[in-house]
Parts: sequence; structure tokens; C-alpha cells
Amino acid sequence: MKVGLCLGTEMPARIPMVERLKVLIEHTHMAREYGFDSVQVGQHYLHYPLQMLQPIPLLGRLAAESGDMDLGTCIMLLTLLHPVDVAEQIATLDTIAGGRLVFGVGLGYLEQEFHAFGVDKRQRVSRFEESLTLIKRLWTEDEVSFEGKHFNVHGLRPSHRPLRKPHPPIWIAANNDPAVRRAARMGDAWYANPHATYQTIMNQMRVYKAALAEHGKPEPADVVLMREIYVAKDRKTAIEECRPGLGRRFDVYVEHGQDGEMPPGDDDFKIGFEDLIRDRLIVGSPDECAAELVRYAELGFNYIVLDFHWPGLPEELSIKNLKLIGEQVLPELR
Repeated sequence: MKVGLCLGTEMPARIPMVERLKVLIEHTHMAREYGFDSVQVGQHYLHYPLQMLQPIPLLGRLAAESGDMDLGTCIMLLTLLHPVDVAEQIATLDTIAGGRLVFGVGLGYLEQEFHAFGVDKRQRVSRFEESLTLIKRLWTEDEVSFEGKHFNVHGLRPSHRPLRKPHPPIWIAANNDPAVRRAARMGDAWYANPHATYQTIMNQMRVYKAALAEHGKPEPADVVLMREIYVAKDRKTAIEECRPGLGRRFDVYVEHGQDGEMPPGDDDFKIGFEDLIRDRLIVGSPDECAAELVRYAELGFNYIVLDFHWPGLPEELSIKNLKLIGEQVLPELR
């Protein structure tokens, strides 16, 4: 199993991020030494009461620290951005990374982001599909003309292409069944929802495989799942230590309406913390966490991206968590 690390770029709003950048560099060094396969960073705009460093410049900075690991966007909010700009920015980043970039993309869901960018959220699916189609053509064709509902270009002659051929792997984040089918149709990998329960993920794996077969596509090299993880000497300690940070993260999800984006049956985040994390997050001793991750491998996932830090989690606990993952969990997954 491949294992990636999602770096904790979220911090409380309006505080300087210089010290956080130093921590992210340290975490990247640790991930490289432990033998993780990738480090990845997410994206949001206007994320109050939090803030995030933006992925393209951040990954450009981390490329020099990452050794042989891949670098990934998990995920980039493609719907909000112009595909010509994204195509060139990502091609530049892939060049900086030496062809080690993974292009993770998704629809987005925050109302304030769509409003600020002047994008009608009701059109996010068609805008996403047009954008991704145009980006792939800009990376692979000598001359591009495209007429769509949202984007129109004529006679473009792309000049800057990614180093990786034909282009960086495209991982498409998907929460619900239609999105899972879209990931099968348009992407190189399905990036499964980090907050759906095991039962939902199991059901969606069947949807994904059926969609691949429908479109005549083989199973991809990577089938990807993100999970939030906290490791301690035992489950009781793990729950006590991660509750402030991880509990606050889900409070923010509720404030932002993410529970409304979840698959049917998985949409209630307003429950007790221990009920919330059960069968959804990876929390416990090293042996318990490794066993939980192996369950997902048995479903057909061969690439797990682990999110290990949240605002409100003291840095010493974040480092302890990462050390236990690297030293005691990661070897059990190889």
C-alpha cells in the first residue's frame, strides 16, 4: 500500500503563518525520512474562522524538501478557477517538482467561495467538467479550440506542458455516487471522501468499479482514500488527546455546511464525538490504526492519504502522532 501525508495547512484566521511554514517544512522532512510516498496540501479561500496557505506556491517551496516523494493537491478547487491559468500553473509546478506532481481536484462546496469568485454554484458540475476537459487538451494537443457553456477558446497553441507525460495523474474527489461515476469517467483515480463511513465507502467502491467497466477503463494504478488519523498508546488516550482539535474541525465543517454535501446516511456530524469518529476516522493504538487501514486495503484501496493535524491540536501532539504513524503504523502497511 502506498501512503501519503496531508500536511496541516489550516490555522486560525489572521495570525502570521511564517512559523507554520517552518513546521510544514519539518513535517515534510519527517515524511521523507519515514518513507511516505507523497505529501499533499488542500485548498480553500476565505476560510474564516481558519486560513490556509495556497497549494501552488506552498508545494513549490516544499519541492526542494521532498526528496523522491510525490507532491499533491488535495484538493484544488477547479470550479472556481480559469482552466488556462490552472493548466500553466500546474505545468510549472510539475516542472519544479521534477515530474512528481499529483493533480487532485474537486468541485468545492463553500458558498462564500463561489460568491467571491462570481461563480454560480448551481453550475459547478458543468463548469468542472469543461475546465478539466480543456486542461487535459491544453496539456496534450498542439492546437486547441473549445466551445462550451463556460469557456470558449479558439486556435490556442499551448507552449508549456507538464514534465510528466501525458500529464500529472488526475485524482478526482467525490462525495456522492454521481461524483464517483464522474471520477471513473474523467479521472485517473477516485479520491474517496475522508469523512464517509466504512459502509458508504464499501458501497461506493462497487459504484466506482461498475462505472470503470461501463466506460471500458481498466482499474487505475492508484485507488485513493483519505482518512483522518490519530495514534496514541491506546484508544482511550487517543480520543482524549485528539478531541479538542478534531472536534473543532467538525464544528467548522458544520458551520460551513459540509455535512450537507455528504452521501445519504452520512450527513449528520452533530452527534457525540465518539459516535462521530466510529467507523469514519482512524483513532487508537498503532495496532488498532493499522488494522483499520488494512480494512480499506481489503476493499481495493491501494493508496491512503493520512490527515494527522488540525487547528487546536498542540504541535507536540501533532509531532507525536506523526512519529507513531511513521514508526509503528507505516511499516505494517508495506
